[in-house]
Amino acid sequence: MSVPVPSAPPGQPKKAATAAWIGSALEYYDFFIYGSAAALIFPKVFFDESDPATATLLSLATFGVAYAARPVGALFLGHFGDRVGRKKIMVFTLILMGVSTFLIGCLPTRAQVGTLAPVLLVLCRVLQGISAAGEQASANSMTLEHAPPNRRGFFTSFTLSGTQGGQLLATLVFIPVAALPEDQLLSWGWRVPFWMSIAVAVVGYVIRRKLEETPAFAQQAATEGVVKLPLVVLLREHWADVLRVIAGALIASVSTIFTVWALAYATSDAVGMSRSSMLWVGALANLVALAAIPLWAALSDRIGRRPVYLIGAAGSAVMMFLYLWSISTGSYPLTLLLGIITFGVVYSAANGVWPSFYGEMFTTRVRLSGMAIGTQIGFAVAGFAVTFAAQIAGPDGTDWSSVALFTAALCVPPVIAVLTARETHKVPTEHLGERTPGETAQRETVTA
Repeated sequence: MSVPVPSAPPGQPKKAATAAWIGSALEYYDFFIYGSAAALIFPKVFFDESDPATATLLSLATFGVAYAARPVGALFLGHFGDRVGRKKIMVFTLILMGVSTFLIGCLPTRAQVGTLAPVLLVLCRVLQGISAAGEQASANSMTLEHAPPNRRGFFTSFTLSGTQGGQLLATLVFIPVAALPEDQLLSWGWRVPFWMSIAVAVVGYVIRRKLEETPAFAQQAATEGVVKLPLVVLLREHWADVLRVIAGALIASVSTIFTVWALAYATSDAVGMSRSSMLWVGALANLVALAAIPLWAALSDRIGRRPVYLIGAAGSAVMMFLYLWSISTGSYPLTLLLGIITFGVVYSAANGVWPSFYGEMFTTRVRLSGMAIGTQIGFAVAGFAVTFAAQIAGPDGTDWSSVALFTAALCVPPVIAVLTARETHKVPTEHLGERTPGETAQRETVTA
């Protein structure tokens, strides 16, 4: 029988959640300014301007490159996270993201060095992807293992509200940059948000180095010891849950289509909305998400992870049709309203619950590996969803209904994953991920 996990020291759950929020916000500020630049700037700076459609397609493909690098980073960082602890991985990923993003701001353009420019851009993007592969899994594991058993959903949601905060910050930074005159924007203006990322490494290090390791991991290391090969144990004992997490992680396609493809479509000549106005749609939607994510997560602590996640996954499939349709009408008020509802409210249901939902599928000894590998394989597909959307939209990039249908199809695997998963919101922390015959009898009901 599992030994009960000691309670975290007073104040430590809040400190862990705060560190996860701030660290994720700073980390995903770096990650999402790349998305904005890939849609608005990079086609003209790093690719051939004589063929705008191809340049945009190639630029959006570089956005997906980081997602392709994520599974590799997940294997590496997940392994060490389950062997050396959550804290060290959290510090490492933040520094790597800050440095690689700063270097993007220093890159020469295609006009200066030719094809070497996009090659260097891809290399920096790969480093961003490796960093992001371990960031959320380590932060989620840290907050889940520090949290009170009956509030794991609420505390782990701070990692995802942090990513929304980072996306909001990235959008707010890009609004004045996008408003610059074209010559200033393409020469030096786009570099400023990337240069600012050097502060990410400094601030993130100061915040995260003061965290204590989680009681669950410390107890695991002191009693049974850490697993030498977490991946072997993971695939032997939790392969079905890894598949569920991979399928569930495809829900991130909603985010990438909303953030990158919809932005490029709305600001194209076919629709003609301004860059600044569309960036405000993202900013306000993320502002609403900051409040919605912890509320959805707190609800999941009461009624369960599965129903809340299902609302987000199925609802997003429907709402993306309405959002992309609103863009096609050229009505900015309608686009703003549906953008906030789609991304700020409905998508937040799944976004706020998955950190606890996925993490609770695994035991302490393989939790970070399970979350990192499962999510990053799914996120890799989601990252290239933008590239596929650009192709599906046709040569003129206006077939929004096909893109909406494609996005809805990517929401089906998450729905299947949640319908086949166990409900875990009342399972004690020490029994999470157990597969023994007496598991049900051993579990205790967590008091509200």
